[in-house]
Amino acid sequence: MIRREILLGAAGFLAGCNSRGPGWASGLLDLAESRNERVEAWLLRHDRMDRAAAGARDAGSAFPAYHISDRAPVWDPALRGTWALEVGGAVRRPLRLTLEDLARLPQVTQRVNHYCVEGWTAVATWSGVRVSELARVAGLGPEAGFVDFESFDAGYHESWDLESALHPQTLVATGMDRRPLGPAHGAPARLHSPIKLGYKSVKYLTRVVFLPERNGGYWSDQGYEWFAGT
Repeated sequence: MIRREILLGAAGFLAGCNSRGPGWASGLLDLAESRNERVEAWLLRHDRMDRAAAGARDAGSAFPAYHISDRAPVWDPALRGTWALEVGGAVRRPLRLTLEDLARLPQVTQRVNHYCVEGWTAVATWSGVRVSELARVAGLGPEAGFVDFESFDAGYHESWDLESALHPQTLVATGMDRRPLGPAHGAPARLHSPIKLGYKSVKYLTRVVFLPERNGGYWSDQGYEWFAGT
């Protein structure tokens, strides 16, 4: 994982300088970040597939759980109505999909690695619908170049480049380890992909918005690397 450690260096520097670093260095930092992202995109090439090693132990109940709210967010139908995932923005057919609607779309199950910015890796099996399938059903517009994933966890969101979002291993996951997602890991549905660091895989998902321009994210706006490839 040498390339990941090198590429994370810029993120660590930015975070250590309180989000965007000293004012006098902002132009230099923006240039360095832009070049760093181009290098990452070239390295990934989006033809790589992650596979957990056959002998790797599944994390199971030890899989770490993180959220921004004081406690794990739980969708309350009595207060919010039936949960549904909205798919909109630069699409021809905006969608509003319940869990039952998602279950009727082609399903994918994959046992992959989860890479955390803190340096640990965990293995789990995720089940759900490819983001590329949602884009197909919604009719992705030619102006789309980025995707923002929004959450009901205290407004958490992160935006992605379109190519990463359409990678075949990028899922809107509704199951983990062959069981429905629990509140600790993003129920009712979350984003998951092994090609991005964990903070980009938004839990407690409510909206997928295809955009012509990127719009940052919860951690990205605090100086963490925006591209965050593994």
